[in-house]
Amino acid sequence: MPFYHKMGSIPHKRHTVFKKPDGSLYYEQLFGTIGFDGMYTNSYHEHRPTMVKEIKGSYSVKPEIALENHLKSYRLKGFQVPPQPDYLDSRTCILMNSDVQILLAAPQESLRDYWYKNADSDELLFVHQGSGVLRTHLGNLKFSYGDYLLIPRGVIYQIDFDTAVNRLFIVESRRPIYTPKRYRNWFGQLLEHSPFCERDLRRPETLETHNEKGEFLIKIKKQDEIFNMVYASHPFDVVGYDGYNYPYAFSIHDFEPITGRIHQPPPVHQTFETDAFVVCSFVPRKYDYHPESIPAPYNHSNIDSDEVLYYVDGDFMSRNDIEKGHISLHPAGIPHGPHPGAVERSIGQTETEELAVMVDTFKPLKVTKAGLEIADDSYHKSWLDHE
Repeated sequence: MPFYHKMGSIPHKRHTVFKKPDGSLYYEQLFGTIGFDGMYTNSYHEHRPTMVKEIKGSYSVKPEIALENHLKSYRLKGFQVPPQPDYLDSRTCILMNSDVQILLAAPQESLRDYWYKNADSDELLFVHQGSGVLRTHLGNLKFSYGDYLLIPRGVIYQIDFDTAVNRLFIVESRRPIYTPKRYRNWFGQLLEHSPFCERDLRRPETLETHNEKGEFLIKIKKQDEIFNMVYASHPFDVVGYDGYNYPYAFSIHDFEPITGRIHQPPPVHQTFETDAFVVCSFVPRKYDYHPESIPAPYNHSNIDSDEVLYYVDGDFMSRNDIEKGHISLHPAGIPHGPHPGAVERSIGQTETEELAVMVDTFKPLKVTKAGLEIADDSYHKSWLDHE
């Protein structure tokens, strides 16, 4: 979980009079989660954040399911998802269940013509290619290759990209996304044996405050519909806030791997969690140092969870014929493991430069039509021995 953060101007006590220089009031908003039981932030606005001028209809972004129930391993070629100018248009859902949607995006232009808010899900954006600034109503964050951007549900944002070449791996979670509880003490502080700590989490750096009235289009995602809501005041009119509920960034390059004498299980790579799935980071690291260790992972059965691995960079030693942007899906109910020859190749190796993001879900993932269009239909046969 993030920790207490304060930006801009706020009153001494919450829910008390906070006046502008002209004597009128700033407008307080509680920005909370899980009713009144979760993390929250109190923000203070130039104008009432409730002034809706018009609702200009809606349109569906519900993914079209191609495979509802299956037991087939797939390799998806993520870079085959074509770039598109608009940020929302570029977001392509490839895998999903009732808890999570996994998307790919290759936006070519900055998001400036409207603002976006996901009212359904926390969003975890992994930046595979590109750099720029995430601009939100709770402050701005610079980002670059390898950054995770955690955007809590309800945050209003735009994105500025530095170039037209951008690739994002996106996880939309219907459940709140936290840091792993195994790495936190009962106060919520990350422990000494955690692979990262609070100083690695980058909080918003600048607060962008606009005091304007007019017509401001916010596209809001709710139950797989995009609603076009026109508000009467600028979405970025916050003069200050404090609390725990805000966007933050974490670089995969700041994840410190946990290694051992023999092969370590995937939980040591865990970076984020919900009660419905986990996210892990595989980073450059030293291999196991037992004199007879086998660095390649052992065969294991996915009995309780689907495993999705997004390949970012380097040579992933357990797989054959894997490139940047490829995604492997190993469904629950069947075993999987290293490809033929991978075990033998790994013996005696001392380190790896691999970089990958893994998502393990506790409910089966459905393959969308868009996902099937970039799938290698023969991947499930790639464990056969060829003599």
